[in-house]
Amino acid sequence: MTHAILRRPGIRRLLPLVLLLVLLMPPVAGAAPGDVLPGMESRATAYSFDALVSRLEAAIKNNKMGLVTRASASAGAASRGITIPGNMVVGVYRNDFAVRMLEASVAAGIEAPIRFYVTANTDGTATLSYQKPSEVFRPYGSAPLDELARELDAIFAAIMDDATRQE
Repeated sequence: MTHAILRRPGIRRLLPLVLLLVLLMPPVAGAAPGDVLPGMESRATAYSFDALVSRLEAAIKNNKMGLVTRASASAGAASRGITIPGNMVVGVYRNDFAVRMLEASVAAGIEAPIRFYVTANTDGTATLSYQKPSEVFRPYGSAPLDELARELDAIFAAIMDDATRQE
């Protein structure tokens, strides 16, 4: 079947052009393993995984935000008798921000809550990461949403600073 298609004169003339276009195309953008997304903030700490999770929880509360979700592949794996390095995704938001976000863009609702990511390092320390809210909401192209995101940028930076501050 494929060979029959290639025998058609029109297709044979287009084939070199199609191949040339494919070769000239820029690489497809995507995050390869180890790549960092735009607007990603990441900070290695001297704290253990468990200590950093506790510090993050306290920092969220101290900055008057809500811990909305929590997911941990390492905890799930442990319940199955499998050990993997500690990791936890912590969703953070607050209802007044949610209402303003939805007024600005219903589609942006898929992005809430904004997430922090705690990862264990091989040396027993842990790293805290998050993508800046302004970057998370950028694709929606809404001025009110951009304003809200800038407010959240400051709050998330404060949470990061509080959680990772060396004492």
